Amino acid sequence: MTDSSERDPYELFAEWMKEAEQSEPNDPNAMALATADAAGVPSVRMVLLKGIDPRGFVFYTNTESRKGEQLLANRNAALCFHWKTLRRQVRVEGAVEVVTDAEADAYFESRPRESRIGAWASQQSRPLEGRWELEKRVAQFTAKYAIGTVPRPPHWTGFRILPSRIEFWRDRPFRLHDRLVFHRAGEATDAAPQGWTTERLYP
Repeated sequence: MTDSSERDPYELFAEWMKEAEQSEPNDPNAMALATADAAGVPSVRMVLLKGIDPRGFVFYTNTESRKGEQLLANRNAALCFHWKTLRRQVRVEGAVEVVTDAEADAYFESRPRESRIGAWASQQSRPLEGRWELEKRVAQFTAKYAIGTVPRPPHWTGFRILPSRIEFWRDRPFRLHDRLVFHRAGEATDAAPQGWTTERLYP
């Protein structure tokens, strides 16, 4: 990363993601999402990146799930991408916003019909008596929406992480790794998506 400090972090991320798509056997867009509840108790799980724009990183979920409730209660989160084949990692930290209804509708419509049915059937993160109960709900909503489009559930939407910090990590021999951090100098806007300062860190 000897020539990366003057670059836009989104451009650098896009390059790394493109390489990961060519080398990772499964889900190069997988990322660990760390959230915390209103009391600050943390929780982490793997989700899939579904969009990136000049303002941030976008993913979708059930807002009544544990992560959805935490994101609404504590509007700060962190992401970590780890590409084992490339020996690279990207860490993202920042505030959280809910995507627009138009964005959520467009992405929901792009999903396979079975996945849209599943969004209605799954009461995500709540106790499940048995697999049969889930399958019964799937059958119920399949019948309900047998004709026409499957609308987006009101409790299903997307979140955007608005990064204030993005760190690019690359493996080096003897654990003398490269670490390049981009800090946001001010709030991201569509008119001014840049505004980054950089620094290198000891490994």
